[in-house]
Amino acid sequence: MSPRSASVNEELRRRSRERLLQAALELVGERGYEATTLGDIADRAGSARGLVSYYFPGKRQLVQSAVHRLMHRTLEEALEREPRTDDGRERMARAIDAILGLAHDRPVLMRQHMAGLLQGEGFVQCPEQRRLSELLGQTIARYGSGNVPSDYPMLRALLMGAVYSALVPGVPMPIPVLRTELFERYGLDWELGIPPEARARAGTPDTDLSRFFATDDRSTPPPTAEDPADERPTEPSDA
Repeated sequence: MSPRSASVNEELRRRSRERLLQAALELVGERGYEATTLGDIADRAGSARGLVSYYFPGKRQLVQSAVHRLMHRTLEEALEREPRTDDGRERMARAIDAILGLAHDRPVLMRQHMAGLLQGEGFVQCPEQRRLSELLGQTIARYGSGNVPSDYPMLRALLMGAVYSALVPGVPMPIPVLRTELFERYGLDWELGIPPEARARAGTPDTDLSRFFATDDRSTPPPTAEDPADERPTEPSDA
């Protein structure tokens, strides 16, 4: 059998990583973080268990990358939905509603994400996190910020604080109240973005996450050991 080309190997790696990200979101959303093992994620993704550590140092890093993917793709969808607009105030409203919407629609995932950020390693620097950062930076710039390096961290902190407040067990703050505070902070009209009443009319959130991931059919086998670039580490623990 002739060896695969470098481009084919790269495509197989990309698909493998995408399947792991999608499987992590699905399983943590279904079972919670503690009840999900790396082995479970690899099995759901149709990947060899030892291959997980080729892409991610551990479960926490994998799950953070997966949630960052969910966040940046949700934000991307909100900013680019029809009717498309370049209006900075509308785009800011859409960004706020997209992140608050995740707290409402995906509470298990977002609660775990917030808890993970308080661990020693904090933010995982990954392509998904960088894309989220770019989108929020572009949003604050389009809104009219004269100092993006200062205003972007504040927007990020306010959104993180709102998500945390919406998800605190036992004493959650209502999302409409949090939205009101954020909209007042940025001088936005209530009718911009997707107001909570419009979300309620739209019904239950879409539970299909596949649109966020560029994967092939899961029946396609993962890269095999004959792939010279597939340096398989020893199989990690499922902790």
